[in-house]
Amino acid sequence: MHLTHVTAAGGGRLAVREAGPLDALPVVLLHGWAQTGAVWNLPDFRTYAVDLRGHGESDDFGDYRDSAQWAADLKAVLDHTGPATVVGWSYGGLVIADYLRFHGTALINALVFVSAITEIGRGRPGGETGPVMRDALPAAITDDAAMAKFCRAMAPALPVETVGELTAAATSVSHKVRGELFRRDVGSADVLTAVDVPALVVHGTQDEVVAPAAAEYSAALIPGAELSLYPDTAHAPFLERPEQFAADLTRVAR
Repeated sequence: MHLTHVTAAGGGRLAVREAGPLDALPVVLLHGWAQTGAVWNLPDFRTYAVDLRGHGESDDFGDYRDSAQWAADLKAVLDHTGPATVVGWSYGGLVIADYLRFHGTALINALVFVSAITEIGRGRPGGETGPVMRDALPAAITDDAAMAKFCRAMAPALPVETVGELTAAATSVSHKVRGELFRRDVGSADVLTAVDVPALVVHGTQDEVVAPAAAEYSAALIPGAELSLYPDTAHAPFLERPEQFAADLTRVAR
């Protein structure tokens, strides 16, 4: 793994964890709320795992409530990587929607939404949450013990070691950043209906962080999107069912 930094609009630096063969399919990976790019492990691809602003090795900068700034962040990464398949897990799906709003599908070969939200705000169907997320908030924004409980509950079948890594990443994110990511109200129906590249929507049937209904909403709006529901899977399909996820990603990336 090689850590690179790209400069986003406004001067903040974003960390990008580059790994995999240079001649493999290029994939840009966007993690979820209070995580980092270290969550991904896809050795058969050329991966560019981003630490979102305020997370991991990236700078804490800018306005976390501004869709244009999130769009500019992903644009800076794609300018660095060149055309790629873009994968968004959980909150990463909202960052993809931010990008689509301002840049369309420029530099995007295909899209994969994984247990993702594409909207946020009260009553937004693309951001419908489940009981684990509702139970975690607002305590997990400022209480590390509540955050640790959330990390254990998001995917109960994960090994203890993996849960420990998720918890360490989550508690390293500042309370300010954890809270700012939720202080947004964004609808995305118009940008999803304009998608003109292959798209895959992956979601676990037992996800209690982001409701499967959010995936059904996004898949219904994106022209030609494939909806893949993983049985007996919670909020992290790429960790819970890595072989199935890698096969699905290969299919859409090609």
